[in-house]
Amino acid sequence: QVQLVESGGGLVQPGGSLRLSCAASGFTLDYYAIGWFRQAPGKERVFVATIRGDGSRAYYADSVKRRFTISIDNAKNTATLQMASLKPEDTAVYYCAARIPYSPDYHYTYEAEYAYWGQGTQVTVSS
Repeated sequence: QVQLVESGGGLVQPGGSLRLSCAASGFTLDYYAIGWFRQAPGKERVFVATIRGDGSRAYYADSVKRRFTISIDNAKNTATLQMASLKPEDTAVYYCAARIPYSPDYHYTYEAEYAYWGQGTQVTVSS
């Protein structure tokens, strides 16, 4: 059974850091593209970052560039989103997603492009 489980969310002050994890089971992340998305209250779910399972082709939304880092731990079959310099506007439920990539060069940034989703983890940035 394919499953993605996010963890690591919580309450953090502006300027702080959090590390989100996405543990995969039932398949091996090595051969997939992994994405992080977020959904703020009353808003649509939007793209945050993506990476290939071999650790290549990391790509970020402009809103999180130079603050967030996406990575893969193949030994643990886990994807990670390291978030720094957090802002109140980063408050959202964060989801990880996975799909088999059919193009070696394409960045998968649309929600509809992903087949598998986790249940989400809440990140709240507030003083």
